[in-house]
Amino acid sequence: MTTAAAPPRVPEAIHRRRWAILGTLVLALLVVVLDNSILNVAMKTIATPAPTGLGASQSDLEWSINSYTLVFAGLLFTAGLLGDRFGRKKSLLAGMVVFGIGSLLSALASSPGELISYRAVMGLGGAFVMPATLAIIMNVFERSEQPKAIGIWAGAVGLAIAVGPITGGLLIEHFWWGSVFLINVPIVLVALVAMTLLVPDSKDPRPGRLDPVGVLLSIVGLVALIYGIIKGGELADFTAPGAWVPLLVGLLALAAFVLHEKRTDHPALDVGWFRNKVFSASVTVIGLVFFALMGVSFFGVFYIQSVRGYSALMAGVLMLPLAVAQLLFAPRARLVVDRFGVRATCAAGMALITAAFVGYLALDADTPIWVLVAIGFVMGTGMAHVMPPVTVAIMSSLPREKAGAGSALNNTFRQVGGSLGVAVLGAVLSTVYRTGISDRLDQLPAGLRDKAGESLEATFAVAGKLGPDGAGLIEPAKDSFIHAMHVVAGLSAGVTAAGVLLAWFLLPAKVPGGPAAAPQPVRPLAPESADA
Repeated sequence: MTTAAAPPRVPEAIHRRRWAILGTLVLALLVVVLDNSILNVAMKTIATPAPTGLGASQSDLEWSINSYTLVFAGLLFTAGLLGDRFGRKKSLLAGMVVFGIGSLLSALASSPGELISYRAVMGLGGAFVMPATLAIIMNVFERSEQPKAIGIWAGAVGLAIAVGPITGGLLIEHFWWGSVFLINVPIVLVALVAMTLLVPDSKDPRPGRLDPVGVLLSIVGLVALIYGIIKGGELADFTAPGAWVPLLVGLLALAAFVLHEKRTDHPALDVGWFRNKVFSASVTVIGLVFFALMGVSFFGVFYIQSVRGYSALMAGVLMLPLAVAQLLFAPRARLVVDRFGVRATCAAGMALITAAFVGYLALDADTPIWVLVAIGFVMGTGMAHVMPPVTVAIMSSLPREKAGAGSALNNTFRQVGGSLGVAVLGAVLSTVYRTGISDRLDQLPAGLRDKAGESLEATFAVAGKLGPDGAGLIEPAKDSFIHAMHVVAGLSAGVTAAGVLLAWFLLPAKVPGGPAAAPQPVRPLAPESADA
């Protein structure tokens, strides 16, 4: 007796144009991720007084980044739910429109306050774009091709992170600071046309009743938690009321959210998902990777530019090996998974990331620059063998109709992990640096002591004001920074080493329903769930 093969769940018209759809989604993803990495290069110019810049203070600069992060992370989960309920294409288009408007307004901002507000608008748009891209991928690709598609999706993220500083450096060299935002507008317009023509809509055919209490608690909890993390990092003191109070509010709101979701008969989030070992381990691995990775972005720029003396543009070029490795290996990670399994692939990838962090311990002021290039390539290779299989594991462990919520949770854990990494590792970097340089700062006038100890750049600025008398600060400041960088790299290596154990002991050998696993019955796509 023979069994007929299960019919494909993706309509033929959509299946034929699936790679064009993926290209459009990658374009949307690129513009959202690339924007944040571009902004880092423009910071120094934005801090310059008008008319060259906006005369933004250090706090203004931090909040031009943080306002985006706060809104983006706080609304990711809600945006994913709304996409599942009302249509992921609608969510994607609306997010791109808002992101484009926010970009245009940011480019035309006339004060730091306006820039901070418009960056929050961009964060609102980005929150709807990011989960929709991955959710649509899960609905236009057959299960056997999803790992390859997600690998390309993950590789695009790495490319945007590296290309951003290069693009930003070129724009700042030839145009005014607002060009780093204005460049988003034509890309958004092209993406909107392509999305309208190519991308099918999909949604949960049975979304159930709304859960406004759960949605509100999730927003309050995530926004308060991220704000507390940001504030703790900004103050370098998590015991300050400005940090621990919002942290406590966030944790209490999220605890109330979990209790509410367990008791309501129409939950926004099925907390039973977290009883799935594959799902829980996968989102934890993602959080750990981005916690550690943010340490690199935090100290890497200062090491390359301030210690080694390279330009912002060259700093971006030196990040390319990390992106190239992800571009090369992320789309092919599925082949390694097919051969060795999810557990071994992800554990090996985490081990490579750990090795890269250990490599940072060998860097000093005179290390040949090729060593940094090699470290970046090793780290990118590790990332390429962690992010795609872990993302596939997350999405494959959830019902297909909940793809938006699953994608949002994936991105939420990544964002929370990254924010914690910036705050915690940034605070460690600042504390160790200040301790290391303190004996030299004691020789400065009292009014300059605190300012000079804030960061490596602040020490250089004070040394410049002192003229020849400040020259003796430069080399000790570099030595103190390198020591602080080594401490942060060591902590990051410890975090990712824990990730190796987590991946090895908790991730499955094979992803259920993946191409290497036994076939799983899949419900055909409902007619109203995907319109060509």
